[in-house]
Amino acid sequence: MSVSFSNFPAPFPAQLSCFCCIYATGKNIHTVTSDRFVLYGGSATICQRFCGLKLWLLDRLHLKHCGKKHGLSESKIIKNQDKLDSHLETSSSNDGRDSEGVSTFSVPNVTKRPTSKLQAHSPNFPVQSDQAPSLCIAVIGATGELARRKIFPALFALYYSGFLPENVGIVGYSRKNLTDEDLRSIIASTLTCRIDHRENCGGKIDAFLSRTYYLNGGYDNREGMLKLSALMEHIEGGFEANRIFYLSVPQEALLDVASTLAISAQTQKGWNRIIIEKPFGFDALSSHWLTKALLSKFQEKQLYRIDHLLGRNLIENLTVLRFSNLIFEPLWSRTYIRSIQVILSEEMGVQSGRYFDGYGIIRDIVHSHILQTIALLAMEPPISLNGEDIRNEKVKVLRSIRRLEPSNVILGQYKATSDDKVDVKLNSLTPTYFAAVLYIDNARWDGVPFLIKAGMGLIKHRVEIRIQFRHVPGNIYHDRFGHNINLATNELILRDVPDEAILVPDSYEHLLLDVIDGDNHLFMRSDELTAAWNILNPVLQEIDKNNIAPELYELGGRGPVGAYYLWAKHGVQWTED
Repeated sequence: MSVSFSNFPAPFPAQLSCFCCIYATGKNIHTVTSDRFVLYGGSATICQRFCGLKLWLLDRLHLKHCGKKHGLSESKIIKNQDKLDSHLETSSSNDGRDSEGVSTFSVPNVTKRPTSKLQAHSPNFPVQSDQAPSLCIAVIGATGELARRKIFPALFALYYSGFLPENVGIVGYSRKNLTDEDLRSIIASTLTCRIDHRENCGGKIDAFLSRTYYLNGGYDNREGMLKLSALMEHIEGGFEANRIFYLSVPQEALLDVASTLAISAQTQKGWNRIIIEKPFGFDALSSHWLTKALLSKFQEKQLYRIDHLLGRNLIENLTVLRFSNLIFEPLWSRTYIRSIQVILSEEMGVQSGRYFDGYGIIRDIVHSHILQTIALLAMEPPISLNGEDIRNEKVKVLRSIRRLEPSNVILGQYKATSDDKVDVKLNSLTPTYFAAVLYIDNARWDGVPFLIKAGMGLIKHRVEIRIQFRHVPGNIYHDRFGHNINLATNELILRDVPDEAILVPDSYEHLLLDVIDGDNHLFMRSDELTAAWNILNPVLQEIDKNNIAPELYELGGRGPVGAYYLWAKHGVQWTED
């Protein structure tokens, strides 16, 4: 993640950068142009030192409770923490970098802590005693691409870092006729250790694979789930147990799998949590019936609707930027902010035709990721960092968003040929690009346009939030900018910058750890789903009636030309780096 400030008339003070935003260091200030100063703190740097105010508070206030949860005695916690503190103190050098080349800085009056939620324990630290409750994780749809490329590697990363108990059981469930060794061979090639800690990597991979099992559930899920429960009970050995079920299955199979799981596979000796992959329905009506069916089998607190894009460092730290920052929080309203842009662009459209053709970018990305980002940006301060309190504030924002008018929407679809190595089997009305302007009808944001842009097959990968501030009244530098001041703006730019190494925890790791911890603030609740569909329904209905057609754009280009005019219509300058 990087934070940049553009069009400030003077260099941003190095000391103020540490006070202003904990994600950047004074040593990482780079002048990009004569009037823009960018503070880069790559996501590796962030995760090495700070992962958020919430994590620090939990570490300080609930350390004893967490130790009991994971089977650690208080003396072990103190001893291990002292080791980590000592390592942090001795590994820093005069040039502000630790032994692994990660930029560091100090914060006055704050005890140094390991900052990444996924790096807080050394791999050598035990996280569970033999008597502690075990954990079983079932991956339903274990032979699919998502499970092989993302879910199993994320589970291994958590296991290696000490965030899964040593006696964890992981069960892959699908309809294919495989053995335990077959599954282990399939996923072994996808497992890797991050370059920041490779100690005993091979041994950990072997240990993880030995705790991984396979079950052929057949085509009768009722019988299959009974077998799954029996296998998990065998792994648990009769002890108290918690279970997580990751449903990596097509939407058409979701209800059958979930229903039979609810009846036959839940444990009575611990909690059960169900992870559901997006999209969460096709429209408001289908989402309503899906939610109703799920809530007839599970409690709301058991359901974790996962969107991996919400596990990015940028999203994880939005609440920290807003609510722990004395400079930004007083400015966070219509009084000082004139527009906000949320941008997500991908270089290549890689969704399969069977999936993306039916749902498009609105149902896949805008409904969950984009609207959730806006909710986190615009919500009022929650009464606590409890997940339900944060969700309560998010849903208030979503309910306050004005219904989206088709006149404030631009749809696009990339033009591709078989030579472009992307899916060209898209339906003629399936959008791969979406730009729109939203308004939040409440006292804080009245009249401030929120501009969203999401697209596939664009010129470059980009995940960015741009907050544009209002002009200073009576600006004495009016005649010194060298151009029309009305076209210039002061901006706060939040960027998620991917690292070129296997160093930063993957978004699936963040979110899976949240599920284990019971932290649900980045997972959509049922009322949030409904509110989000109500925003998008007018546009979806117009698409279904063939009243809106996507504008074609070149693969690898900047998207539809109409988006430029939409920005101008609402008085916002279009910016391209």
